[in-house]
Amino acid sequence: MRTRTTTAALIAAGLLALTACGTEPEPDTKAAGPAPTVSPDEKFLAAVDKADIASWATTGPTDAELLDYPTQWCDAFAEGHSADHVLTADQGSLYPLGGDWGTKRDEAIKLLVLATKSHCPDLTDQVTADLRATGEY
Repeated sequence: MRTRTTTAALIAAGLLALTACGTEPEPDTKAAGPAPTVSPDEKFLAAVDKADIASWATTGPTDAELLDYPTQWCDAFAEGHSADHVLTADQGSLYPLGGDWGTKRDEAIKLLVLATKSHCPDLTDQVTADLRATGEY
């Protein structure tokens, strides 16, 4: 009788071991927390990095210098000013340039669009429509 009990116990233990090996761990049922928020400044800088502005190949703005622009551009667009107004030095004085760096106009236009997407997305359609009307986008 002991042989049967021992054999049965060994078979049962073996089956349990095999069953346990074939099971996958249960998925983590904890609710995932909210996704980390990314600030408009972080979105803008990441987009600018991806845009690879050729004008800045040798010398470009610091992040702080660059971040001076988006809010000012958005404010100007919210007031109804055009992209041309913003980028014309004698009108808007918001052309992206510094003491030792500058930006080609087509790249400045790219920056305006990136800034609206990150800082004032409700104005992006207005700005891109304005740029399309002038043939610059």
